[in-house]
Amino acid sequence: MPTLSLRLAAYCLTVVDLHVRHSMVPRDPDLIVSIQEQFSPVGRRHHKVEYKAGMEPSHLLHLLLCDLYPAMMRFFSAASCTLTIANTVLAAPSKYGLNRTLRFTNNGTFQLAVFNDLHYGEAENLVWGPQQDVNTTRVTNSVLDNEHPQLVVLNGDLITGENTYKHNSTDYINETVQPLLERDLLWASTYGNHDSDFNLSRHHILKREQTWPNAPTRQDVSTPTSGVSNYWLPVYPSLGNTDTPALLLWFFDSRGGNYYEQTSATTGKSVPQPNWVDQTAVDWFTATRTQLCSQYGRDVPSLAFVHIPVNAMLAFQQSNNDTGVRPHYEPGINDDDPLAQQGYTEGQGDVTSGSTPVSTYNGEDVPFMQALLDTPNLIAVFSGHDHGDDWCFKWDSQLPGMSLKGNGLDLCFGRHSGYGGYGSWVRGSRQILVTEEMVKDGVVETRVRLETGATSGSVVLNGTYGSDYYPAVPDVRE
Repeated sequence: MPTLSLRLAAYCLTVVDLHVRHSMVPRDPDLIVSIQEQFSPVGRRHHKVEYKAGMEPSHLLHLLLCDLYPAMMRFFSAASCTLTIANTVLAAPSKYGLNRTLRFTNNGTFQLAVFNDLHYGEAENLVWGPQQDVNTTRVTNSVLDNEHPQLVVLNGDLITGENTYKHNSTDYINETVQPLLERDLLWASTYGNHDSDFNLSRHHILKREQTWPNAPTRQDVSTPTSGVSNYWLPVYPSLGNTDTPALLLWFFDSRGGNYYEQTSATTGKSVPQPNWVDQTAVDWFTATRTQLCSQYGRDVPSLAFVHIPVNAMLAFQQSNNDTGVRPHYEPGINDDDPLAQQGYTEGQGDVTSGSTPVSTYNGEDVPFMQALLDTPNLIAVFSGHDHGDDWCFKWDSQLPGMSLKGNGLDLCFGRHSGYGGYGSWVRGSRQILVTEEMVKDGVVETRVRLETGATSGSVVLNGTYGSDYYPAVPDVRE
């Protein structure tokens, strides 16, 4: 019988142990949770709370955190308390026999829910850190209570790696995917800059993800410099009588952060990892794209996902042509201005230099952008990273300062989904909807589902996007 232990340590006070006993197939009519709180010098308090049998361990822990933890904290000074969760496995197993084949529904639709920058594990040794993770899980649950995607995309920065400890850093993946497992949803991930640091390995994240059948995330390029989350997935037509996909999904690793367990011999600090899609991944992409075209006899329409945006998004934002991002034609928040593109970084963890960037942009992502432009029927690319931006634009011209000319490819940000990371904009998740007919014409519908249940920035990425008029997105912060 698994045991969940929640340990709250307070300065000069005795430890509080909350022991939750839970059988995966409980036979008792009621599951009893006995909670003993011992305080000094205020005395001893006892609580007995009853929960119905069959409740998942994560639900119990969530109730403890949300309902009982605030009550206990009134006995402590917030400045002197830390909260850690030990020996806890939050994620329940998926249902057996899960069908991992991605397919358009019988109605001819396929929907993706994209969660960017969840940042689990931030400030885990401070009182407010674990509460942020509870809030982030609430966002995911709220979105998925209102949306019914066929695939969830975790588009980078799942964890704040520089804030975690080596022994438990990967465990935050369990917490990240719990709402998806509860709904038996499939998910696919890209990894971001904060998913790599001295105590966190993106290879370990992948290994943990692959313990569940719900995750088709994989590594198709295995060179020392390629990163991890470079792969593709097919989406088949609603009628299951063909081996040719109706849609391809491309996933790229823009790397970044710091290398796992590496320190500089000269500074003793962590070693930064380049933060752009590596040439080896670009070469794999172009070769695989050609092979798939030959295999399927045509260039299958596709979408792409990468955590850090390409330089074209910065060039458009900063352009004087029609003043860059226009509220009624590229609706969305635009508060990260200027945004941080591939190749530019201010560093993270112990590798920072104040206001001076650790590395500046020098065209590092040009090969990747060229490969995107050279991909027939690639409809749109979706990124995160810049928490204060969630607009889309049509790259159909040669932007100032760039040598490449756009071909009508749409580039989009998602919405900051997690309570970890900077910014207080209302959290949410970009939704992407395609139909079998729309995808033939290179058309995508997209909007942001907010934590509040409202929707924001609904647009149609079609041939006239950029000239179509839409309501402006309010810049709302909590």
